Amino acid sequence: MDRCIVLVDAGYLLGAAASLLAGEPSRSRITVDHTALIQGIRERAESDTERPLLRIYWFDGAPDRVPQPEHRRLRVMPRVTVRLGALTRSDGRWAQKGVDAAMHAELTELARNRACSDIVLVTGDGDLLPGMMAAKEHGVAVHLWAVQAADGDYNQSEDLVAEADERRVLDRAWITKAVRPKELTGVCAPAPVPRPEIAAILSAPLPESALAASAQRAADEAAGVHHGRPGQHGEHNRHGEAGTNGDSAGAHHIPPGKGVPTPKDLAALRGPGTPAAQQPTNATLRWSSDKGWVERPGGAAESPEAAALPTLAQLTTAEQRWADREEDITTVGGDPFEVGQVFARRWMARLPEQHNLQKLSTMYPRIPHRVDGELLRYAARFGLLAHKDDQIDEHDRYAIRAGFWREVDSRTAVEHAPVGDRSGE
Repeated sequence: MDRCIVLVDAGYLLGAAASLLAGEPSRSRITVDHTALIQGIRERAESDTERPLLRIYWFDGAPDRVPQPEHRRLRVMPRVTVRLGALTRSDGRWAQKGVDAAMHAELTELARNRACSDIVLVTGDGDLLPGMMAAKEHGVAVHLWAVQAADGDYNQSEDLVAEADERRVLDRAWITKAVRPKELTGVCAPAPVPRPEIAAILSAPLPESALAASAQRAADEAAGVHHGRPGQHGEHNRHGEAGTNGDSAGAHHIPPGKGVPTPKDLAALRGPGTPAAQQPTNATLRWSSDKGWVERPGGAAESPEAAALPTLAQLTTAEQRWADREEDITTVGGDPFEVGQVFARRWMARLPEQHNLQKLSTMYPRIPHRVDGELLRYAARFGLLAHKDDQIDEHDRYAIRAGFWREVDSRTAVEHAPVGDRSGE
């Protein structure tokens, strides 16, 4: 039939694009606009083959063959079919299994059934050579597309190149219409607006109990005794939640190996130039779990106000849950900051009593325990656990929570602004 079909090896296409734009084949180094990419592939295929497109087959790997966010977005696009192989980890690296075999089977079956007159292959793997030869024997014209190599050399099997009827190169100009490198600035999220309560937290003295604990830990470290807690650096704790909320509180350290701290050391822990008697007594220093302890007001695990805040699951109806899932699949990307914003937006919109929102704002930067656990579990749906040993990366956790607070701040800022200052009014 006079129409074309495109078979895309996503591992090759995106890995080669990452090498070209970011200098290494890791797909985590690039951001992909899948809508623009699919549209570009369709237009290029119809132009090269002079045939209308029947379908684009997208072959990729996924842990346990479970669709990741990009796969869910792709498979609801018109004329796109997603085929998943396994993604396994060996020697610290991820590798696709079964993708080449699936492409070979699809290629030969389409040619045998005369489903099209032209097939476009976006791949570099020589294992597809038998399938390419079989397709040609069935009268199908095979077009082979390459991604421009970063070093100017081929990144495809020479046998594939020799056997193809037509060959095209997707150059940098074409790739950058839908793919761009991530900027590695070392900052996982936009800097938050300064808040006075954070200044109070960071300038607060360590409680005497904390100073004693610090001194004991320093002495133990000098003696070779190590303290730690399960859940360090984002490991799952006994509640099944990834990481610890409030991970970034500017902790003070006693240099290891220094032994029992001197009065000068203790003064340094309290803060430069500030006598203990002049420090505020109601400020609290929030420590991450990797510091061995967490200080909270009144010694309670969580304030009654925080514990009373409802979770998103409690506020969501069955109809809303279905709509949320639809939105997650079709429009929400896997960016950690965006995930935090989406969660916060839904949670705030469904709060029956808006004074709860003001109550939450006063708890910054600490998200209530139950809400925070639900937030991280929601983030796990977007593949943030897939390539990090089933743990959410520390930078991703910061970005998720930063997105949450940015959305809360934008809502409370509008509500507190004078009427004439509100946008759109």
